[in-house]
Amino acid sequence: MTPAAKHDVLIVDDHDNQRQQLRGVLEDEGFRVTDSPDAEGGLAAIEQHPFDAVVLDVNMPGMDGLTALARLTQLAPDLAVVIVTGEGLIQRGREAVIKLGAFDVLAKMPEPEDLVGVVRQAAELTRSRRMRPARNGGDLGILGDSPAVANLIETIRKVAPSQARVLIHGENGSGKELVASAIHALSGRAHGPLVKINCAAIPKDLVESELFGYERGAFTGAMQAKKGRFELADRGTLFLDEIGELSAEAQAKLLRAIETGEIERVGSTRSVKVDVRVLSATNRDLAGAIESGEFRQDLYFRLNVLPVQVPALRERGGDVALLARHFLTTLCEAEGRPEKKLTPEAIELLQGYAWPGNVRELRNLMERAVVMVDGDSVGAEDLVLWLETPRGGEDAVGLRGEIERREADAVRKALESAGGNVTQAAAALGIDRTNLHRKMRKYGIQRR
Repeated sequence: MTPAAKHDVLIVDDHDNQRQQLRGVLEDEGFRVTDSPDAEGGLAAIEQHPFDAVVLDVNMPGMDGLTALARLTQLAPDLAVVIVTGEGLIQRGREAVIKLGAFDVLAKMPEPEDLVGVVRQAAELTRSRRMRPARNGGDLGILGDSPAVANLIETIRKVAPSQARVLIHGENGSGKELVASAIHALSGRAHGPLVKINCAAIPKDLVESELFGYERGAFTGAMQAKKGRFELADRGTLFLDEIGELSAEAQAKLLRAIETGEIERVGSTRSVKVDVRVLSATNRDLAGAIESGEFRQDLYFRLNVLPVQVPALRERGGDVALLARHFLTTLCEAEGRPEKKLTPEAIELLQGYAWPGNVRELRNLMERAVVMVDGDSVGAEDLVLWLETPRGGEDAVGLRGEIERREADAVRKALESAGGNVTQAAAALGIDRTNLHRKMRKYGIQRR
């Protein structure tokens, strides 16, 4: 089994031996575990600490598990609860218990793999619920004063209240996932989960089980039934990123799920109704993909009811300086380092750059500056080596020359400071020796 993320789990069970066994299995997988022998103590613990998941026994003296579950859904509605009980209740009333608010139901003393897998899913769902932005939209996390951003925010506010599907278009790194989060936050589904999946990151043979889940024994290694992303997003929002990368087979199954509002887990013949709003995103030209036969036209029309275009960073004017300063400040705080400032020359350089990697590239650049640049200011000479040299177009000619001039100056200064030592100069510049030698040959710079 793979190590679990550091999630906080509460176990509530009146049987000491079972409680300790459950605790041992989860702690071995990296979970932080607290336990309580009764429901009253468990509820008190939840009032004091934001747990990521609860493992709750049903048959306990005093307050039983189902009563505690009802109290829990009022006390901490975002918290996912896993019920452990006898086989009889699982067979007779599993769906009823889930309707009461449980995330899933396991037999007493489940297999370790089953326990860890279900608790991890529950914990991740809890965290996704807590990470959603405030519903009033006061802070959507979209920074910028440009007309392009103002238009984007206005569009988000218009489409968010609808139940219609949204297709978010935009280049890599432009913030499509952030837009999806904002739409969910301002929608009538903000109380429900926002479940995200990157279609490009899933192996083709696993897409169906990831989207629709599977039953125990459906294939080798399926030790426990698992909910897919559609079920996890029930009464909420499902965000399908990089939708253009889905295979033809997966596109057909996704289309059926959208049209019918029903899914079937792998290995099951029973349909499950789901209430899900689908948001999707792409950086591809799907119209062109339709012409080439790579993407289904009927699926495209189902997804593209409300199109949203996310502007590239180069289209956002003065937002570059605002974002750069924001990232530099927040990343210095995150790294525990003294605050750094961008010089006017650095700002000028950043504003003239084309940003092929968009906001993500800018953030990465500021993170590199936080770690690699000494002192309390970041200048153009510190950044120029980490920017891609622009290519083509009249506007690029002047900027290319400026970047190359600054780059050559930075190489000369680093070599002078290092007394001609290439290894030390490369380390000071934040590049490897091979790259530095290449730049020295490019600009005809010799060691002194």
